[in-house]
Amino acid sequence: MSKPIINLEEWFTQPAGRHLQAWAQTRCDQAVSRCFGYHALQVGLPCLPLLRNSRIQHVWAAATFADAVADTFTDASAAASCAPGTAAAPAPNPLSPHAMHHTAHHAALWLDATALPLDTSSLDLIVLPHTLETCAQPHAVLREVARVLVPEGRLLVLGFNPSSLWGLQHSCRLMTRRMGSQAAPTIPTIHTLIGLRTLRDWLSLLGFEIDEGCFGCYRPHLRSAAWFQRLQWLEAAGDRWWPFLGGAYFLLATKRVRGLRTLHPRWQLAQQAGSAAAVQFEGQAQTAATAPECPSLHTTTP
Repeated sequence: MSKPIINLEEWFTQPAGRHLQAWAQTRCDQAVSRCFGYHALQVGLPCLPLLRNSRIQHVWAAATFADAVADTFTDASAAASCAPGTAAAPAPNPLSPHAMHHTAHHAALWLDATALPLDTSSLDLIVLPHTLETCAQPHAVLREVARVLVPEGRLLVLGFNPSSLWGLQHSCRLMTRRMGSQAAPTIPTIHTLIGLRTLRDWLSLLGFEIDEGCFGCYRPHLRSAAWFQRLQWLEAAGDRWWPFLGGAYFLLATKRVRGLRTLHPRWQLAQQAGSAAAVQFEGQAQTAATAPECPSLHTTTP
């Protein structure tokens, strides 16, 4: 029996995960090359180099505490699968140095996605690779992203589409787990799948404007690499015939800030304009008074 996949980092080593990584990497390389600024941050999944093609000078990849919890669950599952009669090791602390060591070699810093330790309006680009699904409070994550982004800052989001074969497989697997099955979830460490329409509504409420987006990964989730490769024709067919049923989506948005300018009355300029008009009127009156009178048309010359 194969070892269950418990965290997303392991899941990306499977055929479906490798395909999603290649698809997401291509989309991100094209998008980040058109983003400019001084500071960029990737929040979550630092094992994916999604900012490698960025032209921004200062680029960081941050790991969230959800990644540490996922690695902790992996260690706990390995300890639980020990031989019968052997005492299992105690469950490790998700915030312990040992649990964080699994992801530390990819991450430049650790942070809580719902409380970013950054100043307001300090970042030009933020990438969220499936960060909203792995967090229990996706609204709080988006609020923090809107706070730390500068006006006209860019937000890049990668997510799983619930209206897809992957979403259907994931929902069915969760239903069987609620009924007592011990089968691993199709997509691990995911709290809930967020649809693209729902995400667009959330972003519009925070003042974001959608620039572009697309779907991809139309093949079902299979463990067999041979069968997964045989269904490669579904990718071209999905892009043409059912583009809204892709297993993952890519979204690029811009933070819009409506600028307001207070108009103050300029009393000094108004007084100067009034004085100039009065002087001009007096000059015209004086010229008219000193001008010689024209002879009357009824006067006859001698």
